Amino acid sequence: MILLWGLPGDGPLRAVYEVLRRRNCRPAFLNQHDLRHTSIKLTVADQASGVLSLKGENIRLEDIQAVYLRPYETLSLPCMRDLDKSHALRQHALNVEDLLLSWIELTPALVINPLEAMASNNSKPYQASLIQQFGFAVPDTLITTNPQAALAFWQRHEKVIYKSISGTRSIVSCLTEKQRARLELVRWCPTQFQQYIPGDDYRVHVVDQQLFACHIYSPAADYRYASQQGASATIKACLLPELIQERCRLLARGLGLLVAGIDLRCTPEGEWYCFEVNPSPAFTYFEQETKQPISQAISSLLVEGRESEIYPFFSSLSYGETCSHENLSTCGDEGPRSRE
Repeated sequence: MILLWGLPGDGPLRAVYEVLRRRNCRPAFLNQHDLRHTSIKLTVADQASGVLSLKGENIRLEDIQAVYLRPYETLSLPCMRDLDKSHALRQHALNVEDLLLSWIELTPALVINPLEAMASNNSKPYQASLIQQFGFAVPDTLITTNPQAALAFWQRHEKVIYKSISGTRSIVSCLTEKQRARLELVRWCPTQFQQYIPGDDYRVHVVDQQLFACHIYSPAADYRYASQQGASATIKACLLPELIQERCRLLARGLGLLVAGIDLRCTPEGEWYCFEVNPSPAFTYFEQETKQPISQAISSLLVEGRESEIYPFFSSLSYGETCSHENLSTCGDEGPRSRE
């Protein structure tokens, strides 16, 4: 039995579901819109066991061999937004979510991806310190609540971008003269600034040992929002140098991720930078543009299992041991923190 968890309108989840159906796998779909009709009983002894009920269908947790999870925040769902904190449905939904997440951490089933592995993306600076261990360069970075420190960093590098520190999606933007006065606002929110790296963008989707690489042609600072910046983006499948392919595999494996979306940039001098590793990539846009069979690869992984064991190394590291960014303690009141 394969379990998919999320919303039926989610592109990646829907794509994998359709491939599994064509393979006659009949996956179970935990639809977050149906939380009223979803329940779970979990027992933890020598192993985690129990029953997941989906609209009256009872599934033994021990029979689930693989899970692909892309759940949205429960309290942000339309059916939950306006409910009082004491509402029975709200409490039921949160209890179901808590038990499912607990089971995800305990089950021997293949999980794409384990929560512990995905957690590194909750702090981009922390993840960057891990990325460096696999041979990729990372941009010089400043996280600060000090406007003067931000201005000095900008003057030193001449061209600087800013973006979210956490795993929350943000639009990567270049710092311009129009925003100089707004630098005072960083006093109220730790902000991440990075040295701008010129070059060509690449997106690499890793599915266990398989690689699907794309070359992105766009003048925009953030090609995902190229149209909003008055630019365009063209995406084509490509083949990376063997050394970079192996680094990508080792990076995903080292972070404990069976599926990952890796953002790279190659400078005109041929140096490869890695900006981020997305632990739950929305790959369908790239699949549609390049016809790369990413959803088929994920489906095969769920059905057939992984080719090799994963030994995440990040759990033995603490932030600061390997980070070569600037000394954050001199840049503001607080440095970055990983979200739990």
